[in-house]
Amino acid sequence: MKDFFYAIQDLFVDFLFAPFDALRALELENWWSANFLSWIFIIIGMVAFVYWMLQLKEHSKNNEEDKSVSSHSYL
Repeated sequence: MKDFFYAIQDLFVDFLFAPFDALRALELENWWSANFLSWIFIIIGMVAFVYWMLQLKEHSKNNEEDKSVSSHSYL
């Protein structure tokens, strides 16, 4: 049973968290490169958010959403 938990530890520490370790090492070498990568991820998130909002606006304009009120009878 102990080996099972060590296997989970090895999976996460050696493989799944490796990109984070590389980013941490990059920050110690060059702060600008590490932050540039962070800003790239932030820009990707902002573009995805704007795209999603434009899609919601388009569907709202076409009246594709069912806006009928269906609440409980006691309200």
